[in-house]
Amino acid sequence: MVERDHRPGVAHFYSAEPLLTQGVLVLGEDAAHHAKVRRMMVGAPVTVRDGAGTMASGTLVRMARQHLEMEIEAPRCPPPLPPVHLLVPVADKERMLLLAEKATELAVTTWRPVLWRRSRSVAGRGEGTMFAQRVESRMIGALLQSEGAWLPQRFMESNAERAIAALPADGTRLLLDPEGVPIGSVPLSGPIVLAIGPEGGFEDDETERLIEAGFQRVALAGGILRMETAAIVALGVVRTRLAIPPA
Repeated sequence: MVERDHRPGVAHFYSAEPLLTQGVLVLGEDAAHHAKVRRMMVGAPVTVRDGAGTMASGTLVRMARQHLEMEIEAPRCPPPLPPVHLLVPVADKERMLLLAEKATELAVTTWRPVLWRRSRSVAGRGEGTMFAQRVESRMIGALLQSEGAWLPQRFMESNAERAIAALPADGTRLLLDPEGVPIGSVPLSGPIVLAIGPEGGFEDDETERLIEAGFQRVALAGGILRMETAAIVALGVVRTRLAIPPA
């Protein structure tokens, strides 16, 4: 579990550079703008996290137009959570951005977009370098809002073959399918991989390819769900089950 900073009025910041030691930390223009919008003053309590599992508490010591300085305490690293890898379909941009936020809140380990056959017919789909930057920005915002410790490791979109080949060799692989067994009935051993289908679902040959790669078909209650809803619910179920100590 990630430790919270309970100081009243604490503001949360992100550092793209690793947090290594205590002392003065300088953050750039985005952080300075955030502090200005919040009308922060020198002496205000802050936390900063690097998205790689390290965070630190501190105090704002100097503000300028294009940067700010904070004095941070010794960085701390909470225990890592069991890894959960997400194969997310390339889909509508706004739906993917919503899922990017929630996946960060639920501490997804990797975010790997896949161009399934039905992904290619989506107008305004989320792909390319500019969209990847938007995903990163939304994930950073979600990380700070949820006071998490880890940003998902992000990959560019690829075809199914490349995505499957890049997965961990061991663990549990789950394929969301309305005709699968209940997701709560399948034993879990990490790392976990969740494959989410595009709107309209996987083509039959894509499902067979995933099954041949060791994926088990699992279903959620409530019938057919939108892509992002199904992914969020499945991630919540998996994270909850992984948090329960073995009997």
